[in-house]
Amino acid sequence: MKIEAVDLFYLAMPVVTTEADGSQDALLVRVRAGGFTGWGECEAAPLPSIAAFVCPMSHGACRPVAASVLGQALDGPADIARIAAQVEYDSMDLLQAAHTWSGVEMALWDLLGHARGEPVWRMLGYRQSHKKNPYASMLFGDTPADTLRQGRSARAAGYGAAKFGWGPIGRGTVALDADHFAAAREGVGPDVLLMVDTGQIWGEDVAAAAARIPALEAAKATWLEEPFHASAYEAYGALARRSPHVRLAGGEGAHNFAMARHLIDYGGVGFIQIDTGRIGGIGPSKRVADYAVAKGITFVNHTFTSHLALSASMQAFAGLEDHRICEYPFQPKSLAVDFVATPLARDANGTVAAPDAPGLGVAIDVAGIRAYLVDTEITIAGQVLYRTPALEA
Repeated sequence: MKIEAVDLFYLAMPVVTTEADGSQDALLVRVRAGGFTGWGECEAAPLPSIAAFVCPMSHGACRPVAASVLGQALDGPADIARIAAQVEYDSMDLLQAAHTWSGVEMALWDLLGHARGEPVWRMLGYRQSHKKNPYASMLFGDTPADTLRQGRSARAAGYGAAKFGWGPIGRGTVALDADHFAAAREGVGPDVLLMVDTGQIWGEDVAAAAARIPALEAAKATWLEEPFHASAYEAYGALARRSPHVRLAGGEGAHNFAMARHLIDYGGVGFIQIDTGRIGGIGPSKRVADYAVAKGITFVNHTFTSHLALSASMQAFAGLEDHRICEYPFQPKSLAVDFVATPLARDANGTVAAPDAPGLGVAIDVAGIRAYLVDTEITIAGQVLYRTPALEA
């Protein structure tokens, strides 16, 4: 097969706010080759990601992603790895390239799975897709009372784990943050796994993060996620040494395997969280999962958007029976829900698994795409480089 077409679709909610919710817009990728179709999703700002695919070449090491993808042979996983290496080399100075390629790479795996009649996780070498314990991923409330209500909603929905993120944490006093942590614990109950995500709020300020550790311990938090900038490895390592009970988590900001490896080796994280829509796709995510296993670190997916992205993110650790924690979008915007025709539903025990179906095992609802599609055109010197593609029913 040869890659005949790569189509990018920019979706957005009618109103996009400053809320730290990545499901407010999306960039979907449709790839066609040999009569088959695959779908992927970039976890990045759609417009610059489109530009990275179609932009004019700046120089030999700053070429558009399209130049390394269109027309390439696609007959097996080795071809995806080969194309990935070419994108990385030819677009090394195009910093959006990794994000753009991530969605394309997912779609290539999906297409190849349909061509072979196999789920992606089996093509990665796994024999079985093990069930995971999904955690309800949500934002902290504006007040501890709001956080309490959020926690109760997750418990009422039957989740065995919950993560609270961003919101006011780190912007006020240590005491106020402690109240939020306590409210979260009270809301979810004593037996639910509780995780906290602070969205890089402390930059590299180890002392500020460490001041919250006693309250996190009191709330019996499983982890503290992203206290610092994604590549602040020294800060991570320093805090890890000061927090033996509440382990650190991070990795969603890793744009390549090396960044994830450094968080493990130098940052001392206990949980490495990889976003398949950012790191370069499913292949490098699987590489991180293998490394985590070798280092005794728990691999966790990062997914705060759609179930297409959720399935893609689960493939890399689907076959790891002992790595059971799974981020699960709890309250996504309607955009992320409406374009997925076959979501990954939790079973009667509240668990979820990567589908045992060809490719990513997720069917796309074209009408759901059309409802949020942003009509877009990129024109340079009178030449149209990109126009929203046709979306067949």
